[in-house]
Amino acid sequence: MRKVEDFPLIEISGSSTERGIQYGEQARHQILFSIDLYSKSLRDLGISIEEIFDLAKGFLPSIKDWAPDLIDEMTGIAKGASVKLEEIILINARTEILQLAERKFNFEDTHSDGCTGAFIMPKLSETSEVIHGQNWDWKEECIDNSIVVRILRDNGPDVLTFTEAGGVARSGLNSNGISITANYLKCDRDYANLGIPLPFIRRKALECRHYSDAIRIVATTQKSGANNMILGSSEGMGINFECAPDESFAIMPDDDGLIVHANHWQHSAALSKLKETGISWSPDSLYRDFRVREKLLNKKRLLTTDDLKEAFFDDFGAPFSVCVPPYQDTETDPGATVAMIIMQPALGIMEIAPFPALNKKFKQYHIDRSKS
Repeated sequence: MRKVEDFPLIEISGSSTERGIQYGEQARHQILFSIDLYSKSLRDLGISIEEIFDLAKGFLPSIKDWAPDLIDEMTGIAKGASVKLEEIILINARTEILQLAERKFNFEDTHSDGCTGAFIMPKLSETSEVIHGQNWDWKEECIDNSIVVRILRDNGPDVLTFTEAGGVARSGLNSNGISITANYLKCDRDYANLGIPLPFIRRKALECRHYSDAIRIVATTQKSGANNMILGSSEGMGINFECAPDESFAIMPDDDGLIVHANHWQHSAALSKLKETGISWSPDSLYRDFRVREKLLNKKRLLTTDDLKEAFFDDFGAPFSVCVPPYQDTETDPGATVAMIIMQPALGIMEIAPFPALNKKFKQYHIDRSKS
């Protein structure tokens, strides 16, 4: 069995372009791995590199209009890593590009982001502060291309994010105490139109000073495909957004003070308006969020980060469990729980355990909350 190592931390600062160049230089090896992973997946299906780049270029106009600074940052990443801008877009829009390729070139990709997310409100927290976390389930190879990026910004909150190398954001928190995690969803409205790729939405939410602004970005930005995002605030609030490409459905914390979400739609209005299409590849979603909720509430006391970790370690139904062991070779398996991420936004702390089914050790990453 391979040795499990902590995810590397890189720190970037300065202008958008300067940050990008620093990013590309520091994470060049992992970025090349990201590019090879997704371009190879597409090439193995008979899609040429030119066709891959054309799919990536299709997102440029909308991203440039919506977040030109992130185009500058990606251009810097490409320069620093000595790769093409289209290859950095491929990393950031890989969910969208894989899905578009599936439709355009008539193949089925059985791998999709799994993930189980949870949010504990102050009323249920031993410290009276929110706790936010998730298990990220995806290709097991991503143990080698995932990193943590600390982004020091001159014109807004600093950002700490766990992401695939070359990505602008995935899960994370900022120096104002805003946090975000995300889970894959599918519905019958997906990929009728091109929207903003999901990493850009998460990054822009984490750049917000105010929680209401982050809500606007998550809830109203046009997307290509469905996605679930849990958005938290250290001031004591969390909201789950089930997002279809063209509208979103807000799920508030339950009476116990919990949000738990996996990969199926829950909001009654969403279920009445769209067709759930994700259960065929992730039937285990129906019990994963139930298992996490039950393990937390069965404590019958105020909860800690250790309690959330214990719930996320749940192995009921393995390998199709909350915590997925790596190297499973089955049709619908997402690959592995690549990382367990536990955040304490009030303290600016993110703890991450790589391959948690094999490894129970966490590394702490920090962001300076004094800037808020």
